[in-house]
Amino acid sequence: MPVVLTRPRQEAERWAGRLRARGHAPLVLPLIAIAPPRDLEPLRAAAEDLARYRAVMFVSANAVQGFLVVAPEFEGPRAWAPGLATRDALRAAGVPAERIDTPAEDAEQFDSESLWRQVGDQLHAGDRLLLVRGGDSEGRSQGRDWLAQQLAARGVAVDTVVAYIRELPAWTEEEHACARRAASDGSIWLFSSSEAAGNLAALLPGQSWAGARAIATHPRIARAVRALGFGSVSESRPAFEDVLASIESLG
Repeated sequence: MPVVLTRPRQEAERWAGRLRARGHAPLVLPLIAIAPPRDLEPLRAAAEDLARYRAVMFVSANAVQGFLVVAPEFEGPRAWAPGLATRDALRAAGVPAERIDTPAEDAEQFDSESLWRQVGDQLHAGDRLLLVRGGDSEGRSQGRDWLAQQLAARGVAVDTVVAYIRELPAWTEEEHACARRAASDGSIWLFSSSEAAGNLAALLPGQSWAGARAIATHPRIARAVRALGFGSVSESRPAFEDVLASIESLG
């Protein structure tokens, strides 16, 4: 059955290859475009001053990849990764597994809350953490502040730096047409971001999603997709095998 991949193009292409190998027909329709920051100097300055931090939290694999542009070798503090893709990006960059903190393997969700349960005792008042995240089209920091609030309540200073920009993608006419067909042909849309759901509404205003099916990798994302009017929205853990099982359960 058709499976619509909405992740940024590079990530979506990786998932497409894995799905083809398991007998599925993926359709890559990125709902987020990734670009480098317009000014790399703040990122470069943070990378050169890592010794002042007890830990660095990378919010996504894109944050890792953006950071490595200015710091090919990550040495010193612990690396926090809220998700599996982020963890894998850190490992691929050569960061030793023993320096990477992630949610528990059996965590129901891979997010900041689950990560906090693993790392909450690492930092104390007077410590500093560097939060590496994405920004909007103007380069402003973008994302949830839940974990930063927990740290601030403990007296931990949090510095934020933007490692990449998230933008509305520029779809071709063919991509628009494919998306309209996938709204009613039985395709399964995969969502790993609430922002992607918002971008879909912007790219296809007025489109009915009553006959569309989706799988979301977090309850927050599922709520955003339901708000678009999707007729069926299932929830899944974000690991590939879990998502694959959800796809096949809908077949």
